[in-house]
Amino acid sequence: MVDVKAKADLARYLQSARDALLWKLEGLSEYDARRPMTPTGTNLLGLVKHAAGVEAGYFGDVFGRPMFDPEPVWYGVDAELNADMWATPDESRADVVGLYRQVWAKADATIAELDLDARGVVPWWPPERREVTLHRVLVHVISDLTRHAGHADIVRETVDGAAGLRADNSNLPADDRAWWAEYHARVEAAARKADGS
Repeated sequence: MVDVKAKADLARYLQSARDALLWKLEGLSEYDARRPMTPTGTNLLGLVKHAAGVEAGYFGDVFGRPMFDPEPVWYGVDAELNADMWATPDESRADVVGLYRQVWAKADATIAELDLDARGVVPWWPPERREVTLHRVLVHVISDLTRHAGHADIVRETVDGAAGLRADNSNLPADDRAWWAEYHARVEAAARKADGS
């Protein structure tokens, strides 16, 4: 019973991170969904594409359950560096989101069908850490996806000012632009004072 409850808790956190990533795409133009917002090219659609690859690797390949047939060019061993972190003009938003939804359905099947102590091998990890359990993989992927959901939060806020945890719960203390402008000014003043500026 503990295994069932623990697995359900982990699956809920995983789904929350997935939903957050996709929600950050809502209402954006193709350009805004794809444009690089950091010097390293971080962009919203690329984060979703990357998440698809992460889940395919960890919930598929690690447990001998490949998720791609055929394997996308950006996913293979010979893929261009960072090919999973952005969408080409030929890859539509619908294609990337649809692929991610397919991957997460297959990942959910892996999670449902295997026990938390099911063994897998992560070939890209150092030999001394390659043997893993589904439990460890779930924790690892949740950590990875929530990190990227945080990236998406900041990228989306930079794109158009939209911020918040979920569509039904912003989890922010205020909704008023004037309040946020005053708050921002206070934080900026505190930073300058601390720096001696």
